Amino acid sequence: MAIGVLALLGFQLVDSAFVARLGTAPLAAQSFTFPLSFLIIGIQVGMGIAIAALISRALGADEHARAKRLTSLVLLAGGAVIGVLSIGLWLFHEPVFRLLGADNTALSYIRIYWGPQLFSAWLGAVLYFIYSVFRAHGNTKLPGKMMVLSSVANLVLDPLLIFGVGSWEGLGLPGAAWATCIAFTLGLVITSQALIRKQWVSNVGLLDEAKHSWRPYVGIAAPAMVSQLMPPLASMLTIAVVAGLGDTQVAAWGLASRLETLSLMVILAMTMSLPPWLGRCYGAGDWGQIQQLIRLALKVAVIWQLGLGVILALGAPWLAMALAGTPNVQSELTLLIRFLLPSYAALGVCMLVVSAGNVLGWPLRAMLLSSARLFVCYLPCLWVGSLLFGWWGLAAGAAIGNLLAGLTAWAVLVRILSRPQRQAGYNG
Repeated sequence: MAIGVLALLGFQLVDSAFVARLGTAPLAAQSFTFPLSFLIIGIQVGMGIAIAALISRALGADEHARAKRLTSLVLLAGGAVIGVLSIGLWLFHEPVFRLLGADNTALSYIRIYWGPQLFSAWLGAVLYFIYSVFRAHGNTKLPGKMMVLSSVANLVLDPLLIFGVGSWEGLGLPGAAWATCIAFTLGLVITSQALIRKQWVSNVGLLDEAKHSWRPYVGIAAPAMVSQLMPPLASMLTIAVVAGLGDTQVAAWGLASRLETLSLMVILAMTMSLPPWLGRCYGAGDWGQIQQLIRLALKVAVIWQLGLGVILALGAPWLAMALAGTPNVQSELTLLIRFLLPSYAALGVCMLVVSAGNVLGWPLRAMLLSSARLFVCYLPCLWVGSLLFGWWGLAAGAAIGNLLAGLTAWAVLVRILSRPQRQAGYNG
């Protein structure tokens, strides 16, 4: 899954790197769309968490027929929800982007880019739901391979569709979105065939299953979606703060956002692969194994993320030069990398605790923790820092907010797992 996440997030960074060659204005326009794109991703991840949790619990209880019915239901419902959301975001995109601080120049680029970008987001969401089904069954190899395949397809198509070939001038900014659409379609064709071939879906008894399972599904999905919606909401508020500093800062922040997700590839892989394991242990009541898994995941997260963050911070000028197209954007991006990348070790701890909470029966606490991370720790520090010290203060404030979030998540986890009923059978 780490390899797959690296490939998937890598092609998003590749998109931004190619778009940066079009100029600061197209890159800034694309950066304005990130918060709304993250809104869709947040909902799909929340639904995916519930998919993996319910199906893995059913498999852990040896209810294979129910797992098939759940698979069919969640794929149909998930595709419908993301489709309706995408239509709504298209209909009201102009007033929303103006609220985020986009000017007329940025809006002129957004209008031609946002439609195909929303279509690619819907395709990616359906593909993500299928990945969640495979992960619930303990199969992470196919999703990982498909993420690599789709990223390679996108890497090949990006320069062709953005810049053109021969006498054809290409599509410019929309070309990045259409390249993603084609790559996701390829992944959907292959994974859908594999899903049917493994006979993990069913068209029998779906109505009765929906009546029986909608409450537990919503009980997991709703808090998980709220938790996942907090980052895009915070991202909208952040981009509004950054927009007040100028287009160069917006462009640099957009690149840093893509670099953030790429640098968190191992953490994101664990948030995808750990819940099915935890779900099966939860179904069997094995809290000893649950504690061992969580502690191992947190150790890996801190050691890996801190080491990677320090290395990238030391190489910040060269990394910024490779990603940004203009010296001004490179300078601002360098500052962000040096402050933010090491702080992602603490952010990774918080992400893993939230992911574990959604599948272990405390989704409400996970939601509250996610909210506190953003609106108590991250945003206030970022905003105060920008007011006092401008761009330098914004970067430092964001890093401090991540550190506070990680410490808070660790304190919450220790308190929950120390309860007597969750110590039974633990020999670690």
